[in-house]
Amino acid sequence: MEVDYLIVGFGLAGLAFSEVLETQNKSFCVISDDSQQSSKVAVGLYNPVILKRFSGVWKSHEQLALALPFYQAIESKLGCKILEPMPVYRRFNNIEEQNAWFEAMDKPALQPYLSPNIVKNHNLNIKAEFGLGEVLQSGRVHTERLLSKFQSYLIEKNAYKHERFDHSQLEIVAGGFKYGELKAKHMVFCEGYGVTRNPFFKDIPLNGTKGEVMVIKSSDLQFEGILKGPCFILSEGNDLYSVGATYDWESKTHEVSQKGRDELKEKIKSLISCEFEVVDQKAGIRPTVKDRRPLVGEHPIYKSMFVLNGLGTRGVMIAPYVAKQLFESIELGIPLDDEINVNRYSY
Repeated sequence: MEVDYLIVGFGLAGLAFSEVLETQNKSFCVISDDSQQSSKVAVGLYNPVILKRFSGVWKSHEQLALALPFYQAIESKLGCKILEPMPVYRRFNNIEEQNAWFEAMDKPALQPYLSPNIVKNHNLNIKAEFGLGEVLQSGRVHTERLLSKFQSYLIEKNAYKHERFDHSQLEIVAGGFKYGELKAKHMVFCEGYGVTRNPFFKDIPLNGTKGEVMVIKSSDLQFEGILKGPCFILSEGNDLYSVGATYDWESKTHEVSQKGRDELKEKIKSLISCEFEVVDQKAGIRPTVKDRRPLVGEHPIYKSMFVLNGLGTRGVMIAPYVAKQLFESIELGIPLDDEINVNRYSY
């Protein structure tokens, strides 16, 4: 079997690149063993504002302009709901934060995303005496559903192999690469934190940051949307809410922890006053980079071998953007943005 591209890994990066290839009529095959869980664990929020300090997300305009039509097209193709616009309500802790919100609104880059009206809190179970700031053009992508449905779609097209990729079996041959019965012109590694086991890219400066999320049940909370304070609380329907997330720079396991559960429970209690029950908990290792920019580009020695990684905590927004950049770099010779090019580091 000969293809234009062999993709290793199927999180948001691998999915986004697969979708770009399909829209451009390029043949490809994905190999993944689902060992990396961060894309599935992620709640899939897209939010163009950094709410800790009321500043803009890197290239938010460009990312949203690509991401929303991108996921809408996938919805149409797969016939299922993937994209769910919903407001983010940022709790104000004091008057100073209210003032900082209005100051941020004067910045042209933030004006489209910050509502000028402070939302009064009428929910007695939410601790927000200074009100809430509403973020516009925000929402969530149902990542687990997206990945599952797209995977099934590719399996039906004979474009997906569910197996562990053995890097030692990859052969570099004339005109590309050979892996078992597969031959490809280009290799793209989208392995997330799993790239640390990749002998070709194991030295790229990727930091794994463990994140844990929970699902809680509360019949009293009665909230719709995304509530942001020391954690986020996202309404899932049927009195269920997703809550997250933790940031652990030490642990590199996908196992849930009591430490993570306790941390999230304390943050929830600082945000709401009603009773709740923990019904689920998940963990994953985010592929993060110290400068908070993706790692995209060609291997310094092996030509036509590429990496697409480092999407960090905002994968649903970044993935379509970097996938398009990489494709245009390979096929059209358009230079990658310097900020995302992996060659900004020596490895």
